[in-house]
Amino acid sequence: MSPEAPVDGLHAQLDALASWIREPATQAPPPGVEQRRLDVYRELFFNNVAGLLGGNFPVLRRIHGDERWQALVHAFYRDHDSHTPLFTELGREFLRYLEARDEDAAMPWLRELAHYEWAELALQISEATREDIAHDAHGNLLAGRPLPSPLAWPLAYAWPVHRIGPDYQPMEQPTEPTLLLLRREPDGHVSFHSLSPLTFRLLQRLEQAPELSGHEQLEALAAEAGAQDADAFVRDGAAMLAQLLHEGTLIGTRP
Repeated sequence: MSPEAPVDGLHAQLDALASWIREPATQAPPPGVEQRRLDVYRELFFNNVAGLLGGNFPVLRRIHGDERWQALVHAFYRDHDSHTPLFTELGREFLRYLEARDEDAAMPWLRELAHYEWAELALQISEATREDIAHDAHGNLLAGRPLPSPLAWPLAYAWPVHRIGPDYQPMEQPTEPTLLLLRREPDGHVSFHSLSPLTFRLLQRLEQAPELSGHEQLEALAAEAGAQDADAFVRDGAAMLAQLLHEGTLIGTRP
């Protein structure tokens, strides 16, 4: 027997075990392993995956209920080819799976709600820090170039994802988008805030045109909004920038 044969045999056994865990109804388990042990392993695997995903997507889990949630988790690990084995990335893999599936007509907001719940976890565990980015914490927000915090994420959704739950599952998409800000605070918890369209657009512009000063950003935003009094708009906008800095959505100006 060649030296590679035992390794090949182990790979074949592991492949058979993985296929059986994914779909025991149609796949044969690896030979030579007691069925009781296989059943215990599969139950532990399923409970771990279901528990992790339930913690990552608590609203989705409550909406589905136990039976439908277990079926969804089973379909996920049966059908989805994950890009990473890391448990911390399991939520992102689940999101990829939902995005690749056909839309659920009974839950047209499902993908957006999943993204909203994933974003909270992703921001919670993000390794980014304000200190990683060179900035002037006391820079002039009008003369300088305002810099958003890497721990403040403006998000736009077609559905009111922050309100959806077991008792509220809309079927008619609102005419206006839901604009939200997720921000990780210094104590580590993630806070949620509704944004006005102007504030959301300002934060968008700060990322899209980082070469512009705060004054130039506000002038451009005034033109976009069709403001009748551009000077007054800029004055109000300056107060908005100061508030964003105070609350931690901005960290200062770019050097």
